[in-house]
Amino acid sequence: MGRNRGGLTVTAKRNRWLVGGVLIVALAAFLSLSLLPLLGSIGNQQSSNPASTPTAGADQRQTQLEQEARGYEAVLAREPDNLTALQGLVETRIQLGDLDGVIDPLERLAELNPDQPEYAVLLGQAQQQLGNLDAAASSYRTVLDQRPGNMQAMQGLVALLVQQDRPQAAIGLLQETLQTAQQLAADGDTSIDTTSVRLLLAEVQVSSGNVDQALTIYDDAIAQAGSDFRPLLAKALVLQSEGRSDEAKPLFAQAEAIAPAQYKDQIQQMAAGEAAQPAPSVPEAGDSPVPDTAPESEAE
Repeated sequence: MGRNRGGLTVTAKRNRWLVGGVLIVALAAFLSLSLLPLLGSIGNQQSSNPASTPTAGADQRQTQLEQEARGYEAVLAREPDNLTALQGLVETRIQLGDLDGVIDPLERLAELNPDQPEYAVLLGQAQQQLGNLDAAASSYRTVLDQRPGNMQAMQGLVALLVQQDRPQAAIGLLQETLQTAQQLAADGDTSIDTTSVRLLLAEVQVSSGNVDQALTIYDDAIAQAGSDFRPLLAKALVLQSEGRSDEAKPLFAQAEAIAPAQYKDQIQQMAAGEAAQPAPSVPEAGDSPVPDTAPESEAE
């Protein structure tokens, strides 16, 4: 995500940004990680298909997926708002690597399900991957206008702004979100996960080369996060990447001590400077990227 920022190497910046994404979602139970396989699955297919020699099995699978897509299209010709068919078409076209073909059914799903922001976020991700950044920003902002605490849309929009070399715009967006959270909290509304917002804000600062500012934000997050291990781990990772391992070591230990069991192995790997494996809660690439909310009726 974060690229071409400051004096950091491209690899280091990308790794930091991705680590930040893991940290942000690690304890945010309300985030649906089912969105993650979309771009990964399509990217894998687009990068591997041209260079690989199709096997008989692959050809058969391709033919099967194309038949499934035509079946869903036939249903939608009769019933344009059939959710089962729309969802099936999205999933099938994703497996075919047809990102352009995902846009129309996703737009319809977002229109038909305004209370399910996952569709609009998924649409934004697809538009962003296709290079339609204005449309992607619009999709993300549509969600945030209704749900300012939706971290899926927030992460998408922040990543887009960083991609456009607009870190100050990303920082402003996150600072405004923290101000909104404070105003809502005065009325008893704590729907915005301020720890996640602060972690994302710190990541933007790190990707911009402003490590000292990021560390200050992590300190504020640690002071307010209670038993949330993420700010401790985030600060430890940044210190480690800066060559300040002696300072990072006790933070890793504190994070591991209070983290849920499923994250402890990851934290140990990170503390040792190893690439952490995905947490058990993160779905595999084969999981459905579309929320399973369709009616019981089958798409014929």
